Amino acid sequence: MTPQSSFLVVAPIDPSREADLRKLLATMNHRPGVVNPQNNTVPFGQLDRLHFARFAILNDQSLNDIRAYGRPPLNLPRSLAFLGDFDGLAADFLPELVARAGDGLRRIFSHCQGFPANGELLRWMREHEQPPAALYVNWVGRTVRQIREESALRDALVGYIQGNGAAVSGRHPKEIRDDLRKFVDAETKAGRLTLTPPEPTPLSWMARNLFHLVGVPIALVLLSPLLALYLPFFIVQLRRRERQDPEIAPRPDASHIMQLAQLEDHDVTNQFSALGSVKPGLFRRWTLTFLLWVLDYTTRHIFNRGHLTRVKTIHFARWVFLDGKKRLLFASNYDGSLESYMDDFINKVAWGLNLVFSNGVGYPRTHWLICQGAKNEQRFKYYIRRHELPTEVWYNAHPGLTAFDLERNTRIREGIEKPFMTDAEIREWLKLL
Repeated sequence: MTPQSSFLVVAPIDPSREADLRKLLATMNHRPGVVNPQNNTVPFGQLDRLHFARFAILNDQSLNDIRAYGRPPLNLPRSLAFLGDFDGLAADFLPELVARAGDGLRRIFSHCQGFPANGELLRWMREHEQPPAALYVNWVGRTVRQIREESALRDALVGYIQGNGAAVSGRHPKEIRDDLRKFVDAETKAGRLTLTPPEPTPLSWMARNLFHLVGVPIALVLLSPLLALYLPFFIVQLRRRERQDPEIAPRPDASHIMQLAQLEDHDVTNQFSALGSVKPGLFRRWTLTFLLWVLDYTTRHIFNRGHLTRVKTIHFARWVFLDGKKRLLFASNYDGSLESYMDDFINKVAWGLNLVFSNGVGYPRTHWLICQGAKNEQRFKYYIRRHELPTEVWYNAHPGLTAFDLERNTRIREGIEKPFMTDAEIREWLKLL
């Protein structure tokens, strides 16, 4: 199995060169919101292990909201964020990225403060990497190659059935499956279809994953006496803050909404980036750190086969602390419109949104950390839109395919490769076609 990894490079932009940077990033698109995969700057399409990537300028329009707590706003320059999700380990992928797109990346990062004209690009990128506090992968082990091969397999099978409808109609399910398996075998031998077997799981990843699987529960057990003693104090502190925390969720500016809308719904899958400040004080910072630590455990070991709790439309997502845990960046790739994305979360896991994002400045007021909050639908949607960032460049390696499509195609392949299936299983499998 090939695991999935991510990278995020963040660097402050030279204010005098921001306009030039925006122009350069725009040349990577066919039009706003639609990337040219073979653009001359960073040819994403030549990186056959890359699922998603984006360049976004982190222009936090909510920095002044911290004044509601009597705190001065952070004096932070706008930054450039370059992030991606890919197959394999970062130690292998980043050198390949630099080898394929080094010149273009140097041109882009030359607009950032402190970028050395003759310095080593890979080292500079690693120095500016920001690790995720939590990372979600829809299906750990499903590679770009697998996605493309399984999509081609389904297309071939559907085409065969449509072209041989009379021969297929009325036959026993087992006979139909046998014919389809023979067809796939012939297409594979002819080189028209490829079904690459999984690669061995990297031992280093297996060791780290096992250590994490066992280590986090052990740490929680060891900490449980302290956590139990602190719980009454936590509840008192939490309720006091929840009653006093200001809500800052005005209607977003119309021009901001229009700018975001121009970048959305060009495909069945969309990107989402949002940035905001963590509520001041150690209480909120430690609470959020702990909750993301637990969330990262669940996404690694529980929610790694097609769903994040009850939500099945997310391909990849990450939560990243910035600026000494004073701000949090959330970025995801999801299916459908943003409206349906927000409704999905509100209706299914509003409590999960509240656990994390209620620690952000201005979030709709919660009760007991998990109640209310996102259930105040209009305020929540205003809050989300106001903190959302435009994405200058966004790449998707498998356009036109939803997370549902990917799971269906995998099940189709499994049905071809299984040595034996019952008649009931075959009937269910044929419905996928």
